[in-house]
Amino acid sequence: CFRKSIILPNRTETMKTAVFASLLATAAAFAPAANKASSSALKAFDDELGAQVPLGFWDPLGLVADGDEEKFSRLRYVELKHGRIAMLAFAGYVTAEGGARLPGNIDFAGTPFTDIPNGFAALGAIPAAGLTQIIAFIGFLEVAIMKDIVGGEFPGDLRNGYFDLGWDTFDEETKLRKRAVELNQGRAAMM
Repeated sequence: CFRKSIILPNRTETMKTAVFASLLATAAAFAPAANKASSSALKAFDDELGAQVPLGFWDPLGLVADGDEEKFSRLRYVELKHGRIAMLAFAGYVTAEGGARLPGNIDFAGTPFTDIPNGFAALGAIPAAGLTQIIAFIGFLEVAIMKDIVGGEFPGDLRNGYFDLGWDTFDEETKLRKRAVELNQGRAAMM
């Protein structure tokens, strides 16, 4: 068995290098940014719902930098969908954390709902058959229910001509405000 010797740098040199790197990073943070020429494709979505103060339209990964309206609509639909799921998850977590539980048992073995902990700890406490049922139900909702069948008035409009609750009675300004509230609440819940 051969023993390899490792040559370690001097501690003083390492500290000087770390301080120099920190100073360089600090200087770069306060350096003026180069102005990029904005194209009309980047401005295509500046007036869309969700482009709000202080960021305006924010696309840090450049996913719709080409100005593709179809791609933007798809991403907006996915953002709304995930926001809705996150809002439901948050409401469910807060409800369970507040002590509200379903009456009865979660399985035929007699495990009461009150014995199931909150949050991720519940995944280990729910019987495997229960988790399978939850995943199957979510899959059913994804495939059969939660999809845009008839093409609504905006991405994420899943009413499909069946579920209205007075939406059509609102004026356009109220509809836009309500959609902006849903979008921002969904973004907050996803955080």
